Amino acid sequence: MLTGGDTPRRAYELAAEEEGDWSRVELWWGDERCVPPEDERSNYRLAKEALLDRLERQPRAVHRIPGEADAAKAASSYEDELRGVTFDLVLNGLGPDGHTASLFPQAPTLAIRDRLVVPAEPKLDPYVERITLTLPALANCREMLFLAVGEQKAEAARRAFADPPSVATPASLVRSAAGETIAVLDPAAAAALTP
Repeated sequence: MLTGGDTPRRAYELAAEEEGDWSRVELWWGDERCVPPEDERSNYRLAKEALLDRLERQPRAVHRIPGEADAAKAASSYEDELRGVTFDLVLNGLGPDGHTASLFPQAPTLAIRDRLVVPAEPKLDPYVERITLTLPALANCREMLFLAVGEQKAEAARRAFADPPSVATPASLVRSAAGETIAVLDPAAAAALTP
């Protein structure tokens, strides 16, 4: 499962350089902004430009969240599509406010346990409605990987990976239910963590 935001772009480029044959892979997204796929704010567009367009062999399947559709209908449709799927790898980013996917601090979406995908209100720029996987859907994976870079992520990284879990820091609530959760941080993002 892929993520959006600024941090993963270089990781996607490197992944395409390292392995050009993704024909045995199925791709999913953890969230999407409610914009068309060609919009510069689209998480799909980011992955298409940085990863998909650089591959020699395309993934077996690309399960894009239809951000251009009505948010409630798109969430329901995506939930139907991923029901029964266990992810091998979930890639998450970390916002400076501690959000991941489109799960924002104190948001009502953090309490949802009976749905896999839901609409989410924008709490961060860009302020467009979003569609996000819920905590149970994200946790349904064999391995979870967080990527965070920059000093603006240092306090969020401390709250997400060193402090007790809290709805004030949604990333602290997101962990693999079936395997490891790993955080890859550059020195600036890890600065508030004690060795």
